[in-house]
Amino acid sequence: MRSIWNGAISFGLVSIPIKLVNATESHSISFRQIHLEDGGRIRYRKFCELEDHEVTQDEIGKGYEDADGTIIPITDEDLAQLPIPTARTIEIVAFVPADRIDPLQMDTPYYLSANGVPAAKPYTLLREALKRSQKVAVAKFALRGRERLGMLRVVEDVIAMHGLLWPDEIRPPESVAPDASVTVRDKELDLADALMDTLGEVDLNELHDGYREAVEALIEAKASGEKAPSAPADEPGGKVLDLMAALEKSVRAAKESRGEGTGSETRDRTGGKKGKATGKDTGKEAQAEVTRLRRKTARAAPKEVGGKKSTSTAKKTTAKKAAPKKTTAKKTTAKATSAKKTTAKKTPAKKATPRKRSA
Repeated sequence: MRSIWNGAISFGLVSIPIKLVNATESHSISFRQIHLEDGGRIRYRKFCELEDHEVTQDEIGKGYEDADGTIIPITDEDLAQLPIPTARTIEIVAFVPADRIDPLQMDTPYYLSANGVPAAKPYTLLREALKRSQKVAVAKFALRGRERLGMLRVVEDVIAMHGLLWPDEIRPPESVAPDASVTVRDKELDLADALMDTLGEVDLNELHDGYREAVEALIEAKASGEKAPSAPADEPGGKVLDLMAALEKSVRAAKESRGEGTGSETRDRTGGKKGKATGKDTGKEAQAEVTRLRRKTARAAPKEVGGKKSTSTAKKTTAKKAAPKKTTAKKTTAKATSAKKTTAKKTPAKKATPRKRSA
C-alpha cells in the first residue's frame, strides 16, 4: 500500500515517525461519458480565460477568489510554511473513551505505519497503551490543504486513524423528526421486538454489493453479445395500511426465509385449526407470537426455586411426605435385621484371634 502522507505522531515528548496509508478502497464501477452518435469519448479540456488556449497540468496552480472577484495566488510553499504545529505532525491532544466520539463525526479511515526501524519501539508503546487503557486518542493533523480532527484506535496490531468532522460541520437534527405527535402502542413495540428477534444477527463479512455484481454481469453480457439480464418481476401486493399487519407479515416473511414455521394459522379453544388469520386477527397473532417467544426464552433460562404453590401441589407434597413414615418403620426393622446379621458375621472374626496367638 502506497503512503499518501509522511510525518510523525506527537505523543507528549515522544515523536513517532509514521506513514499514512488509506485503509479503504472503492470497488464501485465508474463510467465514461461518450457521444451517443458514434461512441466517442467526451473529454474536458482546461482553458485559460485570459489567453483562451488549453493549458497543461504543470501550468495550473491554486488561487483564492476574493469577494470582489480578485484572484489571490496561493502556492504549495505558502501552505507548507503555515505557522501551525500539525503541518507534518499528528498531535495527540487527549485520550477519551470511545463512546465519547459521535459516529456522525466519523470520516475517512487511515492506517498509521511505523516509518523505519527506530519508530517500532515508540509505535508499539502507543499501541499497547491504547489497548490497556481501552481509550482512543483525539488528535489534530493537517492534510490536503486544511487542518483536521482525528481519532486513533487499535485495529489488531496496527494503529488506525479515523478522520473526524469538526463539531460545527455536523448539522443539528432539528426539523428532521416527524412533526406529528404519534403514540406507539405496547403491542406494536412487542411485535417489533419479535421481528428483531426473528431477524437475529448477521455476519458482516457475508454481506456483498449486489448492485455492483449485477452491473458486472450486465457489462460481461454486452461485451460477449449475449442478452442482458432482466430484472425480476415485482411481486403483486396491496398497500398495507395497518402497522400491526405490516409487522406481523414481516415476522412471517423472516421465518419463511429461515425455514421456520410461518405461524399463519390460528387455533380455536378446542385446539382445532381455525384457518388463516385475517387482518382482524393480526393483533391476536402478534400477541401470540410475542408470548411464544417469551415462553421460549423462559424455557431456556434456569428455573427459579420458590414462589407460591397451588393447592393440588401442596396436597401431593403432603402425601409424599406422609408416605415415608411407613417406609421408615420398615427400614428400621430392616436395619435391625441387618444389624443382627452383621453381628453374626463379625462373631467368627473374634474366634479367629487364637490363630494369631499360635502364630
